[in-house]
Amino acid sequence: MAERILVAVIDSGVHPDHPHINAARLRPGFAIGTDGMVIEQGAIPLDRLGHGTAVTAAIQEKAPEANILPIRVFHDALRGSAMALASAIGIAAQQGAHIINLSLGTTNAAHAPLFADAIAGAPDALVLAAAQADGVPCLPGSLPGVLGVGLDWDIPRETFQWRDGQMIASGYPRPIPGVPQRRNLYGISFAVAQASGFAAALAQVHKTPAALRAALSSPPATA
Repeated sequence: MAERILVAVIDSGVHPDHPHINAARLRPGFAIGTDGMVIEQGAIPLDRLGHGTAVTAAIQEKAPEANILPIRVFHDALRGSAMALASAIGIAAQQGAHIINLSLGTTNAAHAPLFADAIAGAPDALVLAAAQADGVPCLPGSLPGVLGVGLDWDIPRETFQWRDGQMIASGYPRPIPGVPQRRNLYGISFAVAQASGFAAALAQVHKTPAALRAALSSPPATA
C-alpha cells in the first residue's frame, strides 16, 4: 500500500469525537507552550476552542485518505507565540509531514527571521498559510518557501483557483446541517485548510514539494 500523506495541522488541537472528524486518520500529536517547548506528546491534543477541529474537518473532507498530525499551539484562546509556531513547524518536519497547514499568522514583521529559519528547516514539506490579512502581508504566508493562500467568497468549496502564485479558495468550512454559513466559523483560516486538503489529495501522486507545486499550478476548472 502506498504511503499515506501526512498533514500537520498546527492549530488548537482536534476533537476526535466530532462527527466531521475521522479519528482513524489522526496520529498522536503534540502540544507546544508559548516558550516553544513540548508540553504534551504521544496523544491527540484535544481542542477546547473548536477552530482546529473545523480546520481538520475541512482538510479531511478534501483528502479523506490523508493522515493528520495535530499540533496544538492555541490553548485557551486563538492566540499563540511566534516561538511556539516556529517550534511546531520544526516538529512537523521532524515527524515527516508532507504538508503543513497554518490556518493562522501575524502581520508583525519582526517575526520574519524566526519564521524564515523554521521554513528553511522544513524543506521536504509544502507549507501553506494565509498570504495577507486585510491587505497587509501575513507571516509566515508571505515568506519565500511558503505557498500563500488567498480568500474569495465566490469560489465554490469544491475547487480553487491559482492567481499570481497563490492558491485562492473559499473561506467557508465544512457546513453544519441546519446552521447558516455565516453562523459557523469562516474566513481565511478555512481557505488555507481547503487549500491544504486539495494539496493533500494531489500529494498522493506528486509527493515532492516541487512536483506538488507544479500540479497545483494547474487547478481544476471552477465547477
